[in-house]
Order: sequence, then structure tokens, then C-alpha cells
Amino acid sequence: MKKFFALLFFIAGMSFSGNVNAQILKKLTGGDKDSGGNIAAGLKEALSIGAETAAKNLSAVDGYFANAAVKILMPEEAKKVEEKLRTVGMGKQVDDAILSMNRAAEDAAKSATPIFVNAIKQMSIQDAAGILSGGDFAATDYLKSKTTAQLTEAFRPVIEKALEKADATKHWNTVFTAYNKFTIKKINPDLTAYVTERALSGIFYQVAQEEQKIRKDPLARTTDLLKSVFGK
Repeated sequence: MKKFFALLFFIAGMSFSGNVNAQILKKLTGGDKDSGGNIAAGLKEALSIGAETAAKNLSAVDGYFANAAVKILMPEEAKKVEEKLRTVGMGKQVDDAILSMNRAAEDAAKSATPIFVNAIKQMSIQDAAGILSGGDFAATDYLKSKTTAQLTEAFRPVIEKALEKADATKHWNTVFTAYNKFTIKKINPDLTAYVTERALSGIFYQVAQEEQKIRKDPLARTTDLLKSVFGK
């Protein structure tokens, strides 16, 4: 069966070198009184706020569907299929399939928060140091490395059930059964796998946006701890 994606597990490598990381570790362990040992706590708080906000926003009705940045559309390999179906008067069936995929992702996003929270609780001092000395998306990358496998496992059955409940499989089958009448090369994608991959991509994109708000926008630092850590 032809598949539309290869799910990649992001493994975040933390490098600690020279005096910079020694200073960071000193601060994180409380050896630096200017930090008061609060940096790790601040990073955990930032991750918690960002991850929970992202999951809440995407799990709402139209969380995916109305967000152009994460909306799940037909796979690239099916673009020509979509165009041909619309030209023969099957635009509604295509639209129904797209809506159903996004509704399934919205249902699955509800299960993300506890998985994120568990990963954040297990953050080590070295993890925190790597995030602090890393790039603009270091916190998001940390969550990717720690939760992708668990999220995939949690999302897939929820998405599969949601697709069935919303008749997405029926819409999808209708679309491609119709298309297959007009072509020698048949298409039979794994709908659940495709939607799961796109749903995960969307939620990490949203987490990254929340991380950027906290890093770049002083107004997004809603607690004294966040102001202390990210205001420096």
C-alpha cells in the first residue's frame, strides 16, 4: 500500500562545551546567586505554558481547519487528483474529506497536554542547560525529541476513530474511487497515518510559535519567573 509519509523521530543532541556551559550549569544548580536556581523552573514553566496553549488552541473546533499554517490539506501526491475531481463536479466530496481530516486532528490534540506535561516534569538540569544555550526553537525541539513517539501512539487511534465517526474514510474512499475510474495508476493512501503525521507537525509548529512569543515578546512573559529568566 502506497504511503504518503515517513515519520521522522527528532533526536535533539545537547552539546556542552567550555566555560559557557559551565556557567549555565552553575546557575541552574543554584551556584550562581544571581539566578537563584530558578532558570530550570522558568524553562519548565515556559514549556508548560507554550505546550498547553498550543494543545488547547488546536483541540478547539476549527483549531486546525481555520488555521492556514496547520490546516491539513490533500497530500502533495494527490493535488492533481483534487484538481481533476473538482473539474468533474466533486468539489463537495473533496471539501468533506478535508474537513473530516482536520476534525480528526482536533480530536487527537486533546490528548497532547498530559504527554507534554510528563516530558517537562522529567527535564534534567542538562536538558535545561541545552535549551538555555540552544537556538530559538530549542524548547520545542526538546519536546519533539521526548514526545514524538508517545504522541504518535496516542494520536493514531484517536484519529482513526474520529475519521470513522466523521465518515472521513467514506469521503476519502469516495474521492479516490471516483478518481481511480479515470486513471490507470490507482491511489490507495493510508489516511490515518497521513493525518497523524500532519497533526503532529501542526502541534509542534504551534508550540514553536508559543515559544517564540515568550522568547521575543515581553508581554507574553506572564509570570515573574518567566520575566526573570527570559528578560535577561
